[in-house]
Amino acid sequence: MQSKINSYLYELIDCFEELDPKLMEQVVMQLSKRGRTIFILGNGGSALTASHIALDLNKWSRVKGFPNLRAISLTDNVGTITAWANDATYQDVFREQLANLLRMGDLVIGISASGSSMNVLKAIQYAKDYGAFTIGFSGFGGGTLKNVADLAIVSSSENYGVIEDFHMSLGHILAQFIKEHRERDERWAEASY
Repeated sequence: MQSKINSYLYELIDCFEELDPKLMEQVVMQLSKRGRTIFILGNGGSALTASHIALDLNKWSRVKGFPNLRAISLTDNVGTITAWANDATYQDVFREQLANLLRMGDLVIGISASGSSMNVLKAIQYAKDYGAFTIGFSGFGGGTLKNVADLAIVSSSENYGVIEDFHMSLGHILAQFIKEHRERDERWAEASY
């Protein structure tokens, strides 16, 4: 068991060693733009990560005196998801939600461990075509998502559990970074809008 624990831990560490801090800074700047809504989406474990990241951005990053971030997980309304899956196709469950909610200049984050989830890809392409900024979180070297999103955070790992843990950690890092910098340096926060 110890060797399995060590192997998993080392693979997760590899994900962080691949992470480019400059890309994360770009993500923070996009998250911090005033007036935009942040939509987050994914399937399976990535659906739960989308929900968790939305929670953290909405709650953890709040600092008195600064505008709150406005994040919405498109994975949280089972009725909407199943209605679109039934009446259209499952590939359109996120795209159709964006068709109702998205405004030009908003931000859409697509999470796909494989980088090849068709409903994530269709939503990201729709968002780009509409004039939103798009970010992809993926593993497996990025899949198609890394080429569709405006900005991509990619891991080479092919272990779904490790990739999902990495993506969840990215959400925590981003929310904590925004909160801490708002608390410490008012000029930084204002400059990001």
